[in-house]
Amino acid sequence: MNALDELGAMLSDPLMQRALVAALLVGLAAPVIGTYLVQRKLSLLGDGIGHVALTGVALGWLIGNALGLAPDDALAVPGAVVAAVLGALAIELVRERGQTSGDVALALLFYGGIAGGVLLISQAGGTNANLMGYLFGSISTVTTGDLTLTVLLALGVLVVGVGLRTALFAVSHDEEFARASGLPVRALNLAIAVIAALTVTVAMRVVGLLLVSALMIVPVAVAQLVTSSFRRTMATAMVVGVVVCVTGLSITYWQDVSPGAMIVVLAIGLYAVTTLVRGVLGFARRRRREGVDPHPQVADDVELATPGGR
Repeated sequence: MNALDELGAMLSDPLMQRALVAALLVGLAAPVIGTYLVQRKLSLLGDGIGHVALTGVALGWLIGNALGLAPDDALAVPGAVVAAVLGALAIELVRERGQTSGDVALALLFYGGIAGGVLLISQAGGTNANLMGYLFGSISTVTTGDLTLTVLLALGVLVVGVGLRTALFAVSHDEEFARASGLPVRALNLAIAVIAALTVTVAMRVVGLLLVSALMIVPVAVAQLVTSSFRRTMATAMVVGVVVCVTGLSITYWQDVSPGAMIVVLAIGLYAVTTLVRGVLGFARRRRREGVDPHPQVADDVELATPGGR
């Protein structure tokens, strides 16, 4: 079977079709909210929300078992959405009121969320395999229902994140200026928190709750190396997100490796290559500038004034 036949087989596989659509949506949506989080210096917020979302997954398992639903995790994604949104809102309200520092609040989310999730999943009858699937991604388990929910959540993130870009950038860059300009700062801050929570749950099946923050932040870091404006950074980060998600998922069709880990490794590798190329090009430009003498006549005069020039 040649490469084209193998590609056709991959694209005709219903499982890979659902997985590719999910990867495409995650690649588009995650860098959008990541651009705002980087601007606000809250790059680790996705990790905190991801840990809280694990508790929501476990609660979904418990409720699903109590209601006798099949499969047991039918309510896992809705539970993650509710828990992630509540956790993100709590973090934003704590940050706004200054009751505790941002890093302490994130630490509370990290540890409380992961501990609660592990305990509740064990009580719900979940296995280590179930837990690993949510922590590190299990795109092969994406069902039609999961894909429908992913499409709706991703569209919500894109509509808010791109449609309100000017206002959200203003409040992320300088809250005081945004407030003086008459913008509803509190509502916009809460909107960022909510779309961050939705992004985490959208990416949960693709890269896992522990790696979702990397997909939100690393494409933005790559884009910042080659762009200078906020608008271009967001657009470039979205392109990078789509490329690494679709490429990483395609590789795992032929290689038995974790899709989430492969996607994140590709993103980090792209960042390393971009950094290296940027450094080499910058060095070459500096050498070219240093090699051009801006005052050639002065150089000749100096030469004639030396003992060897007499």
